[in-house]
Amino acid sequence: MISVNNLTLQYGKRVLFDNVNLKFDGDRCYGIIGANGAGKSTFLKIINSEIEPNYGNVTIDNNKRISVLKQNHFQYDQYSILDTVIMGHNKMWDIIQKKNAIYAKPDFNEEDGIEASKLEEKFEEMDGWNAESNAANMLSEMGIPSEQHTYLMKDVEPNTKVKVLLAQALFGNPDFLILDEPTNNLDTKTIFWLEEFLLRFRNTVIVVSHNRYFLDTVCTNIVDIDFQKIQLYTGNYSFWYQSSQLLLNQRNMANKKAEEKRKELQEFIARFSANASKSRQATSRKKLLDKINIEEIKPSSRKYPAIIFNQFRNAGNDILEVKNLSVKDENNNWIFKNLSFTVNKGDKIAFFSKNRQTISHLFDILNGITTKYNGTFKFGTTIRPSYLPLNHEVLFKKKINIIDWLREFSDEKDDVYIRSFLGKMLFSGEDVLKNIDVLSGGEKVRCMLSRMMLLEGNLLFFDTPTNHLDLESIQALNNSMTSFSGSILFSSIDHALTQSVANRIIEINEDSITDKLMNYNEFLIFKKNKTEKSLN
Repeated sequence: MISVNNLTLQYGKRVLFDNVNLKFDGDRCYGIIGANGAGKSTFLKIINSEIEPNYGNVTIDNNKRISVLKQNHFQYDQYSILDTVIMGHNKMWDIIQKKNAIYAKPDFNEEDGIEASKLEEKFEEMDGWNAESNAANMLSEMGIPSEQHTYLMKDVEPNTKVKVLLAQALFGNPDFLILDEPTNNLDTKTIFWLEEFLLRFRNTVIVVSHNRYFLDTVCTNIVDIDFQKIQLYTGNYSFWYQSSQLLLNQRNMANKKAEEKRKELQEFIARFSANASKSRQATSRKKLLDKINIEEIKPSSRKYPAIIFNQFRNAGNDILEVKNLSVKDENNNWIFKNLSFTVNKGDKIAFFSKNRQTISHLFDILNGITTKYNGTFKFGTTIRPSYLPLNHEVLFKKKINIIDWLREFSDEKDDVYIRSFLGKMLFSGEDVLKNIDVLSGGEKVRCMLSRMMLLEGNLLFFDTPTNHLDLESIQALNNSMTSFSGSILFSSIDHALTQSVANRIIEINEDSITDKLMNYNEFLIFKKNKTEKSLN
């Protein structure tokens, strides 16, 4: 059991948590939610003893092992992939190092033999002899082929590093598993694999995620950080969200009725308190008024941006035609070849590929960022595309503030006009004067969404737009993409967003394309049935 006792954390005058008491135990998965800045990651660091609270403490049952998803992608650059995974079980790794040191001694003696024997016994108790095969199996299940397991971490792709660090956290059946945004930068197939792993996992998981479908799938409890408090609820994210909205509506209705009663009593007192014949009745009314407790509904720390995609004009019937599009990577290998499809009016197409960079290359070509390719594509004469690329760091290199950055993309330069788009994305007051080169990942995405709204495109491109966004921003983006009357081409690891937005799915395979007019869940069933038929 992890027990959080009277926990308080404060930075200056800002209180993150105040007198928090919680327990995490059993075969449960706890999803930590809260607005950006509420302290979700900070709370995980307190549990893992990386940060000391001002008051209170966290206690963990003796001899229980905590495993944490590491965020430093360069920490293990000098180790092989396989060793990096095994290092997730720090006690086992320590024994391996001690054993190797003893066996490597040139003057190995009887005392060393006794010590080695003790270590071997502990090693066997930890199932150490199966460590390499267990780690290798996990890596293979996550899509990392066996021939890469001996590669050094410094020599592998960033997406592979993400998988290796996740495997490291999961390795060795830890008693407590702490995961901060585990689905970030994972492909859809690996996210499904992780969901299945956590559903089979029989110890305690504490996870922060902005992926609503993931939280719904794996969580048994929701831990909500708001009002400087941390409240525990039973159920997954959707159950919490629906319940919280119902509760808020009930509280609003109760307050409205109480306020109406208070107003009635106040009017009675005002009319009759000066009338001697009514004074006793007025006094009793005043006593009743004092007993009415109108519970103030505090404004939540959650803020929902207003994402509104207006079109400079409605699109005509011709949207986009792609013919025999082909492109190679820097090693002269085909990324995709002879890709052809037509975008029709009203299409909202979700794109998938085993290699996530495939979609980024396609979208970059269609939006003029990549110019080396074969084949052709043609937009309709009424089309104005607008694009949120996955790799947008190049747009934030200048030493200028946010409002001047957005002004560069606008024909209208007036401050009030520019601020209106930033305000919709929760940049207010002095926020707009912050330099763009110091923005967080989430702030940069919100800037990009402000830019898209300003450009008023009628064909929208989104390459994994939910990365770095909080749940409130994701929900707002989801709603705006669903209600947008133009066409959308997008890729996303957010199952809920893809299911609710897409009416067509295109999967780019190594030598073919699968193009289906259906929603995401229907497409998954189609793929499952296709796989089962091929196996029979």
